[in-house]
Amino acid sequence: MQYKNSLTFAKQQDKEDVLYHLRNLFHIPKDKNGNEWLYFTGNSLGLQPKSTKRYINQELEDWAILGVEGHFEAKNPWLNYHELLTDKMAKIVGAKPIEVVVMNTLTTNLHLLMVSFYRPTKTKYKIVIESDAFPSDRYAVESQLKFHGFSADDIIEWKPRKGEELLNIEDLQKIVSEQGDEIALLLIGGVNYYTGQFLDLKRVAKIGHSKDCVVGIDLAHGAGNIQPNLHESNVDFAAWCTYKYLNSGPGSLGGVFVHERHANNKALPRFSGWWNHNKETRFNMRQPFDVMEGAEGWQLSNPPILSMAAIKSSLDLFDEVGMDALRQKSEKLTGYFEFLINEIDSDDIKIITPSNSKERGCQLSIQVKNADKSLHKKLTENNIITDWREPNVIRCAPVPMYTSFEDVYRMVFILKGLL
Repeated sequence: MQYKNSLTFAKQQDKEDVLYHLRNLFHIPKDKNGNEWLYFTGNSLGLQPKSTKRYINQELEDWAILGVEGHFEAKNPWLNYHELLTDKMAKIVGAKPIEVVVMNTLTTNLHLLMVSFYRPTKTKYKIVIESDAFPSDRYAVESQLKFHGFSADDIIEWKPRKGEELLNIEDLQKIVSEQGDEIALLLIGGVNYYTGQFLDLKRVAKIGHSKDCVVGIDLAHGAGNIQPNLHESNVDFAAWCTYKYLNSGPGSLGGVFVHERHANNKALPRFSGWWNHNKETRFNMRQPFDVMEGAEGWQLSNPPILSMAAIKSSLDLFDEVGMDALRQKSEKLTGYFEFLINEIDSDDIKIITPSNSKERGCQLSIQVKNADKSLHKKLTENNIITDWREPNVIRCAPVPMYTSFEDVYRMVFILKGLL
C-alpha cells in the first residue's frame, strides 16, 4: 500500500476501515479536559470493552438472586463456565478445543506445565530461553532448575548476534545441534516482549524436537495479536495472559495449550485438584483421582466466574470479527505507524522491531539514543500512553480493535515535535 504522511490520508483510511466501529465498543480514557488519550499500550493492558460491565453484572445478579444455585441455574451456569470460553479461545490461538483451557494466571500456568513437561535427568536437564526473555519467565525457569537440584547456570541463552537486536533462528539451530543432548526444555517467548519479534514457532518446535527436547511457548504478547497456529506449530505446550490484547482486565486469568498428542497421556506427572478430576464423578467425593483428557486435565480449582465473565465479553468481540480481519488491519495500521516514524528521519530514534509484517504483531519498539526516559515522560504529558522498558525502549502498540489511523498520525506528529 502507498502510505501518505497527512492527516487527510489517515482520516480517509479510518473512513474506509470496515472495523472502525469496534473503537466505539471500548472505553477510551480521557484527560481532565475530556480529551481522549492516544492509547498505545494495549501490549501491557488492553482497554475495557463497554460490554464487560454488563457481562459481570449478569453474574452478580445471578449470585444475588440464586446464591449457590447459580452453579446450575444461572443464565450462564457457573459449574462449567470455563467451557463457554474454550472454542473461542482455541480459534484465537489456532488450536483444537481439547487443547485449550482458561485457568489461573500466566506464571502459575507455566509452573504447572513445567511440572509435567520439564522432566530432567542427570544428563539432560538444561533449559533454553531467549537472553532477553520476560523476567518472570527467567525467574520461573531458575526456580524450576533449583527445585530439581540444578542451578541458574544451567540456563542456555539464545542471544542476538553482536551488534544486532533480533534473534536469528539459525543460532537456535546451532545451540540445539551442539548441546541438545543436555537440553530438556526450550521455553521461548513467541513474541518477544522487548523487541516485538514474532518467532517461527513451527521451526522452533522442529529444532527442539530434533534432539528430543520439549518445546514450550510463552504467548503473553502474542495471544490476540498474532496468529500462532499452535496446533500446526507442533509445540508441546503454551501459556498466555488475557489482559493485554485480549482486553480482559488487570490480573485476569490466563490460557493454556497442551498439544493433542499429550491429551490422553495420564502418565504425565502433574499436580492434581478436584477440577481436573473426571467431571462425571467429580462430586462423588470418595472416588480416586481420575484425570480429565486434554488441557482441562491441568486445572486445579473451580473457575473464578467474575474474571471469566470479563474474558467472555472480550472473546465474544473477537469471535464476531475473527483474527483474519484483525490481522489484516493490524498489518496495515502498524505499517502506517512504521512509515510515519521513518519519515521523521531522526538519528535519535530507531525501530528495532522487525520490518517484515509476518515477523511482528502490532507492537513497534522505538529505541531512543542516549535514553534517560525523558522522551517517554514527554509523551505521557501529551496524553500519549506508551510504556518504557529499560534500558532504552518505548513500546507502542496500535491495537486494531480500537486504535485509529488518525490516532497513529497524531501520535507521530507529536513525537516529531518533541524530538
